[in-house]
Amino acid sequence: MPKRNGILTALGRNVRRRREARELTQEKLAEKAGLDPTYISGIERGLRNPGIKNVARLAKALGLTTSELCKGVDA
Repeated sequence: MPKRNGILTALGRNVRRRREARELTQEKLAEKAGLDPTYISGIERGLRNPGIKNVARLAKALGLTTSELCKGVDA
């Protein structure tokens, strides 16, 4: 199993929290963002390192700015 990275874990926690607050499934969020549900799952578990374009797509799908989605994600 891949080692988790603190930055990726924090981002994944933000994505999951915001997704659940909007009562979206991973599948629905993936559809809105134009991404695969398994990719969303990997991000939420801190196993995927999404590029900035995908972070921006997720933020938009969640009705957030990229900076709002990345709040508290520090190096």
